[in-house]
Amino acid sequence: MKPHHRIFFIQFAVATALGALISRLPDLQRKFDLTESELGLLLISLSTGVLFGLTFSVPVIERLGARASAYITVLGASLLFAVTAWMPSAWTAAPVMFMAGILTGAFEVNANIETDRHEAALGRSIMSRAHGMWSTGFFLTALVGAGMRQAGISMEVHNLVVFAVIAVAGSIVFSKISNAPARFGGETGKVPIVAFPTLALLPLCLIGAAPLLAEGAGVDWSAIYMRDVFYVPPFIGGLAVALFSLFIAIGRLFMDPVVDRYGPRSIAACLLLIIIAGLTAVVGAPHPIAALTGFALMGLGCSSVYPLAISAAAGRADRSPGINVASLGQTTFLVFFAGPPVLGFIAESFGIRFSYAVVVPVVVAALFATKSLANRRSKIDIQSS
Repeated sequence: MKPHHRIFFIQFAVATALGALISRLPDLQRKFDLTESELGLLLISLSTGVLFGLTFSVPVIERLGARASAYITVLGASLLFAVTAWMPSAWTAAPVMFMAGILTGAFEVNANIETDRHEAALGRSIMSRAHGMWSTGFFLTALVGAGMRQAGISMEVHNLVVFAVIAVAGSIVFSKISNAPARFGGETGKVPIVAFPTLALLPLCLIGAAPLLAEGAGVDWSAIYMRDVFYVPPFIGGLAVALFSLFIAIGRLFMDPVVDRYGPRSIAACLLLIIIAGLTAVVGAPHPIAALTGFALMGLGCSSVYPLAISAAAGRADRSPGINVASLGQTTFLVFFAGPPVLGFIAESFGIRFSYAVVVPVVVAALFATKSLANRRSKIDIQSS
């Protein structure tokens, strides 16, 4: 494997573990006997942990290095996601999810810093493909989860098997990870314990947060949406998560050359418009097929906007890439993990269709913020290795 492919696997592994749990949220909800708002409260424990990890992990990641960080964050988070499924109640599951969230936030910092460094060393875009591996993992695990739900296999066994596979594969792949060279002149100075976004970084935070809010809605609530609105079988409900993840993976895996040709600003604007179209289709869907089409459009639209924001933040010269990535990450992933619980409260009060409608204004606001992205990549940035 090439060095950056090992970093890609980090994304794939964590997404597979998290997706195995997320694909069984309807089962988790029934096991713990939770309403939508109570399930949302449980998810807040995960989002709070992610925020802690994103906020405080930068100096720890820099000290440990890429390999040790991968072992700890990926295998640790995967184990805790599997353990969550075995918990007897929401009260016992919440602290486990909080710890899993901390490791997930730290993984995000490690993966994005290393991807940016490899991107700079290669002289070509790989950020979208790296996040495409996350989406590929989510698609595959969601598809497997849908099949296991339909076959009546328990979520406890499902999640335990997923962890075992990740533990074996990760131990092999992570053994040869080494730190990529730091960006020239861009990573000097002491890394602060807490990384807050600067005023200039806030537009990029909005651009990154909007698709992640839509992604959280698509990943966490689509199976429940299909169950509650159309009363479909478990496999069809799980297919909503799988289709969303498939199209987000396709977009990310093939978007880098398109971005290099047309520029981050134009591509981000087009993708945000596709998200709006997908959300509109979901809100007004008269039939399960229309809803599935809407989730597919949402996935395609969400594909590369966040990676574009990450690359733009890492390329800023005001602070080190690690600090800017962590700053953007803690803001956007707070939305990604805290958004679905909020949408759960909205769904219980006003209906699950309306919970998707409230995402539209946030995406529209991000559309107006795309002017903060570069219109074209520099020749140096897109030079072939």
